Amino acid sequence: MKRPTFPVNILSVFRPALRFALPLLALASLTASAAPDRTYKTTQLMRMEVRALVSMLEHYHYNRGSVTAADYPQMIEDYMKGLDPQHLFFTAEDRDAFRKLYGPRIENDLNYLGNIDTAFDIFRAYERRVQKRTSWIFAELPKAHDLTGQDTYQANRTEVSWPATATADELWQRRLKYELLQEMLDNKPAAEAKEAIRKRYERMLKNIADLEDSDVQELYLTSLTKIYDPHSAYFSADSLEDFAIQMKLSLVGIGAVLGLEDDGYCIVREVVPGGPAFLSGQIKPNDRILAVQQQGGEKIEVIGMKLRRIVDMIRGQKDTRLTLTIRPSDAADPGKTRDVLITRDIIKLSSARASATIHDVPAADGSTIPVGVINLNSFYDSSNEDAGDAKAGNTASQDVAELIDKLKAAGIQALVIDLRRNGGGLLSEAIEMTGLFIERGPVVQVKDFMGRLNIDSDNNRKVAYDGPLAVLTSRFSASASEIFAGALQNYGRAVVIGDSSTHGKGTVQAVLEMKNYLNQFGTDVSRAGAAKLTIQKFYLPNGASTQQRGVVPDIALPSIDDFLDIGEAGLPRALMWDEIRPTAFQGRPLEKSFVQPLLQASLDRQNTLEEFSYLRNYIEWFKTQKEANKVVSLNLDQRRAEKQARDEFKKRQDAERERLARANFPKREIKLASVLASEASGQAEPAASPADPADGDTDADDPADLPRLDIHLRETLRVVTDTLRLSSNPLYWAGGRRPLAASSDKS
Repeated sequence: MKRPTFPVNILSVFRPALRFALPLLALASLTASAAPDRTYKTTQLMRMEVRALVSMLEHYHYNRGSVTAADYPQMIEDYMKGLDPQHLFFTAEDRDAFRKLYGPRIENDLNYLGNIDTAFDIFRAYERRVQKRTSWIFAELPKAHDLTGQDTYQANRTEVSWPATATADELWQRRLKYELLQEMLDNKPAAEAKEAIRKRYERMLKNIADLEDSDVQELYLTSLTKIYDPHSAYFSADSLEDFAIQMKLSLVGIGAVLGLEDDGYCIVREVVPGGPAFLSGQIKPNDRILAVQQQGGEKIEVIGMKLRRIVDMIRGQKDTRLTLTIRPSDAADPGKTRDVLITRDIIKLSSARASATIHDVPAADGSTIPVGVINLNSFYDSSNEDAGDAKAGNTASQDVAELIDKLKAAGIQALVIDLRRNGGGLLSEAIEMTGLFIERGPVVQVKDFMGRLNIDSDNNRKVAYDGPLAVLTSRFSASASEIFAGALQNYGRAVVIGDSSTHGKGTVQAVLEMKNYLNQFGTDVSRAGAAKLTIQKFYLPNGASTQQRGVVPDIALPSIDDFLDIGEAGLPRALMWDEIRPTAFQGRPLEKSFVQPLLQASLDRQNTLEEFSYLRNYIEWFKTQKEANKVVSLNLDQRRAEKQARDEFKKRQDAERERLARANFPKREIKLASVLASEASGQAEPAASPADPADGDTDADDPADLPRLDIHLRETLRVVTDTLRLSSNPLYWAGGRRPLAASSDKS
């Protein structure tokens, strides 16, 4: 992407401003402690970066018009949450005092002075709060703790306000019992559990001591960018380096993009298709990493640890092993964890290539109908990989086109494109792949921060496949995959099936390196960071945004994903859904008279087939457990009984799953020519699909060796074969030959 230029010289737009006097006595009373002081102070480079970031946000951010200086004081509380996400160390009095001290001066500090001393002052206060509370914990741990009463604890406090000073000790008494119970439920004796807790807080103190001024700067300035939208951020020089490595996708590691969540946990943001984490089938987006253990080493808890240190622990030499302790995002029990053994490998896009299978779906007359399934986990282009890679030059659209030719030659009567684990990729590839199924026409409209609109189209009249088509989606289908699914739905080219909606990420981010926007005279800017800003928004040909709402399927299937905390709509300050004027295109959505019989037939199966009873049973149990576990008992016997009940339910579900999986449709693989060549030479790529993908019946507690029961895919295969019975009219499936869509005056 071409780097934008500032409309004005950013170094000339800052006006002189009055300095606010800092109430030092109030600040001193807030931060008093015996702990040694940090010497953090805003440097000249930091001042330049702060002023540049403010100007970038005001000129380039898509949402720049909705944020004013009156919104800046909200940064203070957001920054406090970044430091203390569980609302345990700061108090309500701290919040009020910080807002009173710093609220009136924050606009002047950021816009004109570039001063972030406020960030360092609050950080020092946090550090001292932690030190003081840790001393209290170490004094309390050796005491006897009653785990027979009826006390409760709210395990997730991210949405709870900070406690009053007078009630803080009582909160921590319950917190300490909660942590003891979590350890003892893993069959640890009380003494061992207490030692584990002591080590955790000792490690926490060390992690805080390891934080550098650039880490504090990053957290504070990201609090500023988050006022605009959840995807914008400030990167320190170290984070920028990590980001660049991730974009190359050639590092040795596990193939996962990590981040720090608001509650201090390391969270899996993305799983790179084809990488070790993906192929394990046991690590998914939104899972939390609690601990890392090197082969032959000690398990090290990473809660509260600096992200760069966690990443460094996970990277390593090729073919070495490590064990990650994971808390699955879809585990009903907040204390449930699993250990995942992973072998590090070089992560390359070529490992994530499209794969295909043919399923023989039973027909009403007793025969079978061959249906092709193409699994695509990323819209990739490996043409920029190392020239020495024999597989370099493959793109998603090219691979899918090859697989379509092979599937047609094998006699398929319908086709399914599975995008359930597709988090996006290159927009250009999503456009190219849409062109495989339509004659030509607009695929996506992109509006930038200046309101300029660009329409990206498929201009190739060649259609690779014009038969019955279904697109299978989930809440994990995001960005470019939403454009592909939404465009085919606009053209009436496919039946979209899956979760109640896709992820809903309809925005584009650009990373702008600060050094390109700073006056380099007299200041070394080599260690400057970068701004990641949301600068564009996606719209479908019919003018609808995919932001927040995503793509709503024609046929929705029951799914546990709909009850997980995932999706754009749940993110704070996410850009809103809207629509623009539609562009002219040759197509229209499938007629209701065509979709309704498909929907009704699917609903009938959902109400009668055993596999859907199994799925609904698990979903209802999960919802009940999730609600019950918001506030947990601090009674050891009660918690053990609850754990036993969960284990028994799980055992019954596993047996039922294994029984139902025996009815899977027969299938066979169709492989790319280059994959076959690799296998013939003894250099086969890893399979593109994990052992247990995130489909509609995902159960994060399932071991990988259980038979795969893919309820959503089975039902999608039935739906797409129903289309053969309902219509043989090729106009239903050849989007480019359908009448011009009616347009309306939307704006």
